[in-house]
Amino acid sequence: MDIYEEITRFYERTTGEKRIIGKSVLHRKIYAVKVGRGRPVGLVQYALHGREFVTARLAPVHYYAGVKTGSLWIIPLMNPDGALLSETGLSSVKSKNVQKRLLALNNGKEDFSLWKANARGVDLNVNFPAEWGKGASNVFSPAPENYVGKKPFSEPETLALKRFTEKIQPDYTVSYHTKGEEIYWYFYQPIGACMRDKRLAQALSRSTGYALAHAKGSAGGYKDWCIQALHIPSFTVEAGADEFTHPLKEDGLKNIIERNRLAIYDLSSQKDAFETGSDNIVLAKEYEQI
Repeated sequence: MDIYEEITRFYERTTGEKRIIGKSVLHRKIYAVKVGRGRPVGLVQYALHGREFVTARLAPVHYYAGVKTGSLWIIPLMNPDGALLSETGLSSVKSKNVQKRLLALNNGKEDFSLWKANARGVDLNVNFPAEWGKGASNVFSPAPENYVGKKPFSEPETLALKRFTEKIQPDYTVSYHTKGEEIYWYFYQPIGACMRDKRLAQALSRSTGYALAHAKGSAGGYKDWCIQALHIPSFTVEAGADEFTHPLKEDGLKNIIERNRLAIYDLSSQKDAFETGSDNIVLAKEYEQI
């Protein structure tokens, strides 16, 4: 059973609120399931990068762990085409013309295990309008990784994530990637929001044991857009130890689950920190005194 089949089966077996938020370039469904009720509302998405599809297997763990307060939307497999390319190669692509184009983008190599992009060669995590195209590693033509796309939200996957995020109006978002055991939380937010977001990031750090980090030279990511455009706390969790190689296997998954099983549950318990408004002024004054 491939990763898309696994997630489809998980989606079909869940009860309660769920929906298909969109489709990929190759018309695969992008699923979302909900647990809990009320606010704060969280959104967690996994496997935006193809070769990081192991994180999709963490989604059911988080679904059954639930949240302490509020509700949570889970999108287990944001990049199904890229995930299947990494996992099974060109056999996941029906069209011979698309196969030829992808093979050319992959420098003629039939090994797609390190593929990060979607089926058009766009790196979905640099396709958001937050300093779009200004990342240190950005490239400007289709490639296995780092291509920013023709414009922000040029891809059906990122457009679906944008629309769904705006629809549910989350109080926080978390993006699961691999690897490095770090948590990215900062993207030039105002000082009050910065204090709030760091407090939440520290809660994630305590739960996972991962270090907080700043991705210098990074731009155009989902986290970045959520912080800059929506003004909400947003986190990228790089799960899995650096000793593992892409794409992570069963030993890597075991490590990820051990460290992240209760991460979202613990984050949701920080209910007071999600409040904004006048609290940010107080936090800013406190920060100035440090």
